[in-house]
Parts: sequence; C-alpha cells; structure tokens
Amino acid sequence: MLLRKLIAAIALSSSLLPVAAQRVGASPEYVKMLTSRWNGERLPDGRPNVPDIILERLQNCTLEQVWGYMDRRGYRNQVEGNWVILKPGEKMTGRVVTAQFMPTRPDLDSLVRVMGKEEGRSQKGGINIWPIDILQKGDVYVADGFGKVKDGTLIGSSLGNAVYGKTGRGVVFYGSVRDMQELRETPGFNAWVKGHHPSYIKDMTPTAINTPIRIGEVTVFPGDVVFANEFGVAFIPAHLVEGLVKDSELVGLRDEFERYLLQQSKYPSGEIHGDWNDKIKNEFRTWVAKYPRKLAVSKQEIEEYLGKEGH
Repeated sequence: MLLRKLIAAIALSSSLLPVAAQRVGASPEYVKMLTSRWNGERLPDGRPNVPDIILERLQNCTLEQVWGYMDRRGYRNQVEGNWVILKPGEKMTGRVVTAQFMPTRPDLDSLVRVMGKEEGRSQKGGINIWPIDILQKGDVYVADGFGKVKDGTLIGSSLGNAVYGKTGRGVVFYGSVRDMQELRETPGFNAWVKGHHPSYIKDMTPTAINTPIRIGEVTVFPGDVVFANEFGVAFIPAHLVEGLVKDSELVGLRDEFERYLLQQSKYPSGEIHGDWNDKIKNEFRTWVAKYPRKLAVSKQEIEEYLGKEGH
C-alpha cells in the first residue's frame, strides 16, 4: 500500500514539473541558448543586439543576395513569399520579436492567462497585446497567426500605432490585420501579412513569446533579423547578418565603381570586369575614401577584399 502511494506521488510530481517550468515568454537564458552563435552585445531579453548601422546597410541588399548568402551557409529555408503588403515598394529591416498564437481552447487559454499574470503581463485589454508590450526600438513584431484571416486580425490601427511608437518599424504576420486604410496612413509603419479583414480577433491565444516559430516554410528565432521588400521576407540568423551586409556592400561598391569607370572609357572593359591591376585598385581606394555615405565595411576589410585572388 505504501509502495503504491509512493509511486503515485512520484508520478504526480513528475507530471507537474513541465507545467511548473512552462512560461509564455522565454527567459533570457533560453534566448541566449538559441542564439549561441552570436558573439556580440545582447539586449536585456537575451536577443542579439545587431548594430543599427548593419540594419541600415542591410536595406541596400537584394532578396537574391540575402538568400544566396544564407543558402551557401546551409540556411536553405529562410525566405517566405506571397504576402499582402501594406505599402508595396518599401523595405523593412529589424530585430525579430516572435509570438506564437494557437486556436483557443478553454483549458489552454486559462492556463496561459495564469502564467501571464505570474510573469507580470498586463491584465487589462486583450492578451494579444502581450508581445507588443515588450517591443523596443528597432524591433519587428513577427507572429505566427496560423494563417487565420477572418477573426485572426492580430492588430488594427490602434495597436499598429502602438507597435510603430515602440519600434519605429512594422510587423510580419502569418495571419491578418484590420483597419488597412488607417494603417496605411501611419507614416513609417508597414506590414507583411497573409490577408486582412474587418473583423476583430477572436478565439486566438498567444502561447509563446520569443521562442522559435514557423512562418510559412521558415523557422524563425527571436533575435533573427528581418529583411522584407516587395519580393519576399527573409529571416536572417543574427550571426550571419554582418558578414552578409559586408559581402553585399563590397560587391555593390565594386559594381558601382566599375560603372563609374566604364562611363569614363578610361580602361578597356576587360580590365574593369576582370582582375584589377594595381592602378585600378588605387583608383578604387581613392574613390571609396570619398564615398558620400557611411559604410559598414572598414578600410582593413576593403584591403583584404582587394588582396583576394580575382579582385
């Protein structure tokens, strides 16, 4: 009898362990573990703090450059297409905050509300505001709304303005928004969504914040960097972003300089497109030194680039 009670007690305590450890929002330690390949500074929530200059320079890349750089490093499933874009023609980059929503069931929803209260999350308004509450400047709110459109509107104009006020950016939702007309009138805000609808959000529960989520065919980590334009959205692992930007910037500088030389008809085309001689390299150094915009690449990195075979 005593043995049976002991076994029952152990089974009960074991079944409670995962519940006791469960959180809505990931701990900084968990986020650091997910993004352990990042060696730079971090935000208080554990996410990589990719520098602003890198985010700015990333906007000069193309989707093909971003995809190619990641693909060569084994990240083959990081681009999602077929979006409804609030303001086509604009680009957006930023640091990812993730949120996962699931269809509501009463027992799960009750548990999430209890956990959210224990974590100090707002008890006023809908619980769909919890991911918005933690946003910071430079963040992009990325949510898996499981593709729901009607009754799946994660934000409207009010919350959209709250997002922009906190981040200076917009959103990427595998779900929908409402108030498209009003959101379009918010300067600086943009959205990549799977649809829009006039209905209010209904029967959706935020089950995880700053954990890995699925956006279409992509696995997205908190702290990834978004690159979004009218051709698609890429989610770049933080530890790859600086190398991607510098690689693309060097290629872009070379292309721009080659066009400059070709317009002058100073050298044969073959010398410009082929391996540069020392004279062209010196002209390139002078041209870069007078470049009108701040560059992500350093003088040393330019020298390393020029020293490689084929340059």
